Amino acid sequence: MSLFGDLLAPRYLVWLLQGFGITLALSAAVCLAGTVLGLAACCLREVGGPAARRAVAGFIGLVRNTPLLVQLFVWYFAVAALLPSGLTGWLNTPHTLDLGFGALHWPAYETLAGFVGLTLYAAAYIAEEGRAGINGVRPAQREAALALGLTPIQAFRHIVLPQALRIAWLPIVGQYLNTIKNTSLTMTIGLAELSYASRQVETETFKTFQAFGIATLLYIGAVALVEAGGQALARRAAPAGSRA
Repeated sequence: MSLFGDLLAPRYLVWLLQGFGITLALSAAVCLAGTVLGLAACCLREVGGPAARRAVAGFIGLVRNTPLLVQLFVWYFAVAALLPSGLTGWLNTPHTLDLGFGALHWPAYETLAGFVGLTLYAAAYIAEEGRAGINGVRPAQREAALALGLTPIQAFRHIVLPQALRIAWLPIVGQYLNTIKNTSLTMTIGLAELSYASRQVETETFKTFQAFGIATLLYIGAVALVEAGGQALARRAAPAGSRA
């Protein structure tokens, strides 16, 4: 009790739980947006024209070959410097929309920058996981669909893509786990997620082990739940004959 007594005080517990809530909300939003954008990029690379394929390949190569921390700095510092000063000031000013039954708060600029940076980073990797899943589908599947009268796009949508998603699902879940961990980098641009909150607790209490130890346990818990959920969905989506 003496080891964690100070950190279990309501003040520090609230800080950690608030940071953990921001981590979970940001991770969920990034995973959802990154999946949609990544699969769209994957499909565009497969069925799009030459220009679209080159654009997607260039985007994926740029994102995958630069550090995520640098990308976050670009979105937070460089983009803010390029935007008109009036727009930058508006983005940095709190805004609230009254909906009658509640209020909708506009996120701070560091939240937007972190969301965009993490989403593009996750989308690039999810697009490659989807592409690997497509390559894992036997060409005979597509050829049979074309022989039955389906157009190339119909064959891709109804035959190839569902099988590719089953193949790529677990690697995509792995990217979800990476996203949860990567949110810790947003503390460098001032986003008050779990690592930022842990740093606050450590600064005030001078108990580094306890502060980051609790944060580590929260990260492990979130990752374990997502991984277990992904495994369960994979087992349910697997063809009946392939289930052990």
